[in-house]
Amino acid sequence: MNANFDNIFFLAFFIFTLIAILVGAVWVFITEKRLKRFFLGKKAKDLEDTIVNLEQEISKLHKTKEEMQKNIATIQTKQKKSICGLETVRFNPFPDQGSNQSFAISMLNENGDGVVVSSLYARERMSVFAKPVKNGKSEYELSTEEKEVLEKAKISNKD
Repeated sequence: MNANFDNIFFLAFFIFTLIAILVGAVWVFITEKRLKRFFLGKKAKDLEDTIVNLEQEISKLHKTKEEMQKNIATIQTKQKKSICGLETVRFNPFPDQGSNQSFAISMLNENGDGVVVSSLYARERMSVFAKPVKNGKSEYELSTEEKEVLEKAKISNKD
């Protein structure tokens, strides 16, 4: 019984080894066929030139990427200083005369720095005032309308 079992084991081992050799041979054949197709009509010098050109293109891409990253950083720095909170309120400072000809405008950057410009219109004259704003606050006394427009600009700046 042991001899019969040994024969079956050797036969199974032989068949498994034969299958492994066949799979390996097919893989080698397919790989060789692919390489022949890849190198068909090409010389080693052509392939080397192609590889060198690709390396140069990759180097150019890396330089361009670095330049773009620097440009983006510069743009982001400038954008923080640009106006992104802009609001206007029209009002009538003198209820007994005229209409909503007066206005207040607030212009703030991302840091809350900017200016509040207000205009008071009366029949005899028109006055314009500009008050600087630092961190969302002005060192000058603000009117009710100027405070309102400043708060609106702060809110729109956060969006």
